[in-house]
Amino acid sequence: MIRTLAVSGYRSLRDLVLPLEQLTVVTGANGSGKTSLYRALRLLSEIAQGRLVASLAAEGGLTSVLWAGPERIGRDMREGRHPVQGTVRRGPVSLRLGFCDDRFGYALDLGMPSAENPFPLDPAIKREAMWTGGRLSHASLFADRRGGLVRLRGATDGAWKEAAHDLSPFDSMVTHCADPANGAELLALRERLRDWRFYDALRTDPAAPARRPQVMTYTPVLASDGADLSAAIATIRAIGDGEALDEAVDGAFPGSRLEVEPGAGLALRQHGLLRPLRPAELSDGTLRFLLLCAALLSPRPPELMVLNEPEASLHPDLMAPLARLLRRASRACRIVVVSHNAALIAAIGQEGESGEIRLERSFGETTAPGVEPPRWEWPKR
Repeated sequence: MIRTLAVSGYRSLRDLVLPLEQLTVVTGANGSGKTSLYRALRLLSEIAQGRLVASLAAEGGLTSVLWAGPERIGRDMREGRHPVQGTVRRGPVSLRLGFCDDRFGYALDLGMPSAENPFPLDPAIKREAMWTGGRLSHASLFADRRGGLVRLRGATDGAWKEAAHDLSPFDSMVTHCADPANGAELLALRERLRDWRFYDALRTDPAAPARRPQVMTYTPVLASDGADLSAAIATIRAIGDGEALDEAVDGAFPGSRLEVEPGAGLALRQHGLLRPLRPAELSDGTLRFLLLCAALLSPRPPELMVLNEPEASLHPDLMAPLARLLRRASRACRIVVVSHNAALIAAIGQEGESGEIRLERSFGETTAPGVEPPRWEWPKR
């Protein structure tokens, strides 16, 4: 599972390398860079979908998302003895993303498009690399892309073989050079990235998809907007951990039980009521907690799940039940929670050991004081 995340040149993330635990809480004040870190993780996952370049173009292109400060921030600049100003650039314009675990590592370097490119908002992929082990080196590198040339090292003889010589600057080797015979590791990486899940748009407003009638079908993974909540809960009941679901619901709403009735869908039975409540009748907080239950208790857990401010709309009394839910889910997959809710963070800490990354911003740059960065090497162009 991913244990190191590296981002360079993206918004306020000038150069950040972070360790990820089984359950990691990312926190900090408004404007400290939490959302940028969340978006960086999403961009990594979109490499496998072929949407990375389009996503950056939708944000305004490379010039809109690049680190806007000086290339280097010296001590004199930080201590006020030298004004904050641009310097002569030593390296190329670059936005870099990467991650690694104990087995493999991957990094990507994006730069400015050529002058002939008819789509000036599309950044160009300048370099990609994949290697074995936790650190990039000449010996550990086995997939290498420079410009349009992609080379793969043979699994048996160790010899380099050309996989593509004119790969388009908007196409990744992860999507275009992955095959079971010559690019098995790239194929495995693509499937891993596709499996990452992100939840930041679980709607609970009156027109939320989760409140509407739903088609009941096998649904082991909750949709990112929660549109198939009833089917996801029914799937947990059928093949998942129904006991954990009952414990989570009762812990949040004592005396309540969540059911799925044939032809009627989701029903929340509460003590003292003569009939169950349907999704359209639930409060925003109640519906959101049930959506989180469906996401976190998935019978098909991903390698990585990232939740952005899951506490939104929840009453403070629900922070402890949510923390227990997160802790249980982290036994099956790696979870990153982005939040600035002190009650939730404290509740997660009380449930057991977790990694906390507290972001700060100084001179426009996001830093993580107190966090020991793992060793990391970026591939050079």
